[in-house]
Amino acid sequence: MLTRILTPDNEAIITAAKLLKAGQIAALPTETVYGLAADAKNEAAVKAIFEAKGRPQDNPLIVHIADISQLYEIAAEIPDKALTLAEKFWPGPLTMIFKKKSVIPDVTSGGLDTVAVRMPSHPIMQEIIRRGNLFIAAPSANISGRPSCTNALDVFEDFNGKIPLIIDGGECNIGLESTVLSLVTDTPTLFRPGFVTVEQLEETVGKIKISEAVTSPIKQGERVQSPGMKYRHYSPNAKVVLVKGEHSKVCQFIKDKEDSGVFALMFEGEKPIDNCLFYGKREDSAEQAKNLFKRLREVDRLGAKTVYVECPSTLGVGLATFNRLIRAAAFEIVNV
Repeated sequence: MLTRILTPDNEAIITAAKLLKAGQIAALPTETVYGLAADAKNEAAVKAIFEAKGRPQDNPLIVHIADISQLYEIAAEIPDKALTLAEKFWPGPLTMIFKKKSVIPDVTSGGLDTVAVRMPSHPIMQEIIRRGNLFIAAPSANISGRPSCTNALDVFEDFNGKIPLIIDGGECNIGLESTVLSLVTDTPTLFRPGFVTVEQLEETVGKIKISEAVTSPIKQGERVQSPGMKYRHYSPNAKVVLVKGEHSKVCQFIKDKEDSGVFALMFEGEKPIDNCLFYGKREDSAEQAKNLFKRLREVDRLGAKTVYVECPSTLGVGLATFNRLIRAAAFEIVNV
């Protein structure tokens, strides 16, 4: 299969919308990460996403909409809190989970009776949804388990010859997947942290519950309720180890591990070893989030065998970066 990369002009948007309507899949940009898109109501097309990614079929997908009216077509129950959140954060990087209507097939929802819905702010994704009159199912456009893609060339690296089309919308502004909040529980429950933070959510609708799966592995036999809950995820080929502690002690720990295949991801400043990349300023959690996946892919290209990562804060957007890193590291954290 020939994989085309198109710049997002009017012709490319029409091409993408027609392709999705015809039951094919394509990689599209969003403000968070690139998504591997299909018509959410077309079972065969959605199955093609799982096959291309190598994604387990019990892992639900997010359905993307372009207008609040579309929510009423797929969600069976819409609490007042959801409308309050939508008014503040949509379009944007917040996914909400609702009881679903039967129009959304089980393959899209991972066999659950719920549906995860997001209204992206990226104009290209919005326009394709509108042109095709679509509900777009779109997990991150990467091979399952790998770091998500934040630019078209990374998508091409994973899917060249596997999908027909990539729309190149440039570098993603946010760099991590959306916040996922369930509205089917009495107290809204956070399943995946993102750019919309716990603090912002609680300012808007009051107390929310944070699922144990945000910072811990899901229990054996526990059903996945949201994307991003799998045990090992977002991971490069290299082994990732998260290192937590005072900066000087983190540096010394990594210096003691220095070897040709050892790399470090640190906050801007001192390089404890030659093979060291920065993923943001210590005080800038948004910058860390934006650079994380790009750096995890870069260390693979540089031939890393082991990557030691300086642990981020868990406040604000930092919780999202920490959540991705502990999964990339299969929950291996060294305290120094």
